[in-house]
Amino acid sequence: MTEATSQKEIHRFAEQLYIQKVDWVTFFREILGANGIVRQLYPTRQHLAEFEKTETYAEIQQMLTRLREKDVAAASDQEPTRVITVRLPKSLHESLRAEAHDHRTSINKLCISKLVRFIDNQFIPTEP
Repeated sequence: MTEATSQKEIHRFAEQLYIQKVDWVTFFREILGANGIVRQLYPTRQHLAEFEKTETYAEIQQMLTRLREKDVAAASDQEPTRVITVRLPKSLHESLRAEAHDHRTSINKLCISKLVRFIDNQFIPTEP
């Protein structure tokens, strides 16, 4: 399958889900999740990094953001919610709090926004 064909297939599938007005959790799971269409068509970290630079990826992120603006209560009915504890320095917490305030959102929503994006391996420290 060519790059253009893969992107068209992903975009078509994302648009179908978006038009169906699925909740954001379902949209994320089916498109960007561990077993979603993007991971199926771009199985390596290198391929994912290249896909992240495309207009298709930007449009998917916009659709995801619009779906997240809707009521999140409906999303929690479809898939169990998990809680994680993240240890971070006070200065980073204060920075996140200020950024959330600037965006007029909660720290939770801000962190989810940051987590639903792919990250390049060069920005992830390795374990000692």
